[in-house]
Amino acid sequence: MQVAMSAATHSSRPLSVRVSREKECADNSIVEPMSPTGRVMEELGVCIVVVIGLGTPVNLPVFRAGIETELLTRFPRFRSIQVMDESTNNSKPRWVQTPVNMDDHIVVPRLDPEADPEKAVEDYVASLSLLPMDRRRPLWEFHFLDFPSSEAASTVVLRLHHSIGDGTSITTLLMASSRSTADPARVPAMPPPPKRTGAIYQREPRPRLSSGDYLALLAWFWSYVVLAWHTLVDVTMIVATILFLSDPRTLFTRADGVEPRTRKRFVHRTLSFDDVKLVKTAMNCVHY
Repeated sequence: MQVAMSAATHSSRPLSVRVSREKECADNSIVEPMSPTGRVMEELGVCIVVVIGLGTPVNLPVFRAGIETELLTRFPRFRSIQVMDESTNNSKPRWVQTPVNMDDHIVVPRLDPEADPEKAVEDYVASLSLLPMDRRRPLWEFHFLDFPSSEAASTVVLRLHHSIGDGTSITTLLMASSRSTADPARVPAMPPPPKRTGAIYQREPRPRLSSGDYLALLAWFWSYVVLAWHTLVDVTMIVATILFLSDPRTLFTRADGVEPRTRKRFVHRTLSFDDVKLVKTAMNCVHY
């Protein structure tokens, strides 16, 4: 099975369906607010086109039964339409569940059997990205092309609005809704990733370390040991100073028994460098 995916926007699109709250309640529909991302995609009118290549011809009854039992039953988005509430001035789009007619969502086109298979499938898929979607019904369609090509015996095209989900979630949804033909109770597995055998993926052998490399490694390790030791000493001195140690006495240390002045002010005075040198000499300061 081969899967291809693309997204497209429409230059012009019909407006969302608008219903009043009274009509909505009368229909007894399940209402769910639309997420901010869904609102953006609803305004942009972006749709996703998923192309799935099959190795066998299309079995339409099996696909139809799978869509009804898996997608419609388990995922409310596939049986909901976008509505706007006109009862308030600041109306917001919401999802409202509605009955689904499968004939409106399953399309089996007739392609020219004498045309080039690759070009016929490609042109048909390209035309889907240009057509607007009918917003009076759920925004998804399955197109079954029972037309063999060089890559697949038949092709299934899923077109749905981007507000229902993104490419990753739709691919995961399709995989979770499918079953293996060999074992119907088992979910099909994704194909294994291709093996990377190119020259750029080959790891070069690591050269052996020399004596100089070992000395550099030892010096690097010793630098971290010294750093850890100095850090431990500094932290110990800080804690000891807070608990019981006192600062060393200098000429500027206040004498014992002298009460600190409560009134302080900043003064400005010009000093001579000779006075500064005299103070440094008296304090036995070392000049660096």
